[in-house]
Amino acid sequence: MSQTLSPNKDRPTDTRKSARPHGNRRPTARPDGRKTDRGDDARGEGRRERPRAEGIAGLEVRRLAVEILGRVLSGRRTLDEELDETTGSDDLRALDARDRGLLRAILASAFRHRGRIEACLKRLLDKPVPEKSGLVSAILHVGATQILHLDVPDRAAVSLAVTLAEADQRSYRYKGMVNAVLRRMSKEREELLAGTAEPWRDAPVWLFANWQRAFGEEAANAIAAMHRFEPNLDITVKADADGWAERLGARRLGPSTLRLPHGAGRVDQLAGYDEGAWWIQDAAASIPARLLGDVCGLTVADLCAAPGGKTAQLAAAGAKVTAMDISERRLRRLSENLARLGLEAEIVTGDLLTSSPGKRFDAILLDAPCSATGTIRRHPEVAWTRTQTDVADLAARQGELLARTAGWLKPGGTIVYCTCSLEPQEGEAVVAAFLAENSGFTRQPIEAGETGLDGLEGAITPDGDLRTLPSLLGHDPAEQGGLDGFFAARLRRVAAEPVAS
Repeated sequence: MSQTLSPNKDRPTDTRKSARPHGNRRPTARPDGRKTDRGDDARGEGRRERPRAEGIAGLEVRRLAVEILGRVLSGRRTLDEELDETTGSDDLRALDARDRGLLRAILASAFRHRGRIEACLKRLLDKPVPEKSGLVSAILHVGATQILHLDVPDRAAVSLAVTLAEADQRSYRYKGMVNAVLRRMSKEREELLAGTAEPWRDAPVWLFANWQRAFGEEAANAIAAMHRFEPNLDITVKADADGWAERLGARRLGPSTLRLPHGAGRVDQLAGYDEGAWWIQDAAASIPARLLGDVCGLTVADLCAAPGGKTAQLAAAGAKVTAMDISERRLRRLSENLARLGLEAEIVTGDLLTSSPGKRFDAILLDAPCSATGTIRRHPEVAWTRTQTDVADLAARQGELLARTAGWLKPGGTIVYCTCSLEPQEGEAVVAAFLAENSGFTRQPIEAGETGLDGLEGAITPDGDLRTLPSLLGHDPAEQGGLDGFFAARLRRVAAEPVAS
């Protein structure tokens, strides 16, 4: 099979006339889960016959990887939902712990390096994979992930991919192509990786262009580069940070934030978990609650509260917390977390746009629903399941939420608005629009020392807001640094008149 597509050497550049950087066109081998003329989707209906997993080591893991890849890309489920032992499929629960770990590794790497994998496949394909080829694209991506990014024997990755192609009614005729492409990828692995090393390849074109415009090309590439690393596990401790750092072999990032080394083990098996000494919380996610200052004895609303890390922070600091969220299921998880930690809060289920807590608060923390592009290190599929339209729609909703919930604040009270998004449209623009319409509120600039983390001086914007980037909190080696992307603004209600909405 000859190589007809030459390496694309163009770099994406910031252009306000187009949201698509030059030289990074949509790839041809795209496992997007789209339905075909027969109505068959990425779950694999229309197969010749499901391959029997008995006696074929690892086949069931790859079959599930192909199916889940398609479902997540189609937007029906998140990767966490698919891989959760409670919300996942019966087939997932039937796997042993080792196979579930391999499945997670394949899928996380497939999304984390998706752009690079697409570029490598494109260089090996004579022509685009036909849309009516069944599971071929997903099979190629799962096979390529193992060859390029995982410590899996290449022979096994190729053989199992071919077996999966044989079992699908529409993929069957392409099994030879699957075999040839993946065998060649195995032989040319180092050359392919060297030719696709640019960080921007692992971000969708529109998203990278957003980062270029907002932060500059150098910062945009630094963000994309950090997304290639597996995230660290950060925890917030209730007390004795030094003692727990020693017990867990962790690195202290601030007064109550610890970073555990990669491979620390199952979270629920770590020291201090059962006794409620700490909870999981990314270093960046721990900042917004601190921006409310001393909340001991104050009434504080944590809005869009689940899964409850910020609620726990506020309760541990002595606040009288009302935790409100639209999802009963997520609030049950919040309640379980608080019970384990020995903390209390009033829990309210409701839509912030239609419900009301029936009282006003001294302080409010609004962690608004967003595109979550700041969490791509932890949820790599987010980069490939969001669109520019999603960002615009979410920004409009965020503006409505801020306008409504700010009215629940007592005069003289403080509200912190935050999102785990890298998109200024969901952060700075929302706050600017709110302040323009509400003269009874003023911005309270944030100081670098208030973050509670060392090395975040560059996270304060000229307006006095917080803007963390995954590339901040540097460390050597680089994969031990970084944090989620967050935006936060602190606003004070200075007048008693009604809030515009």
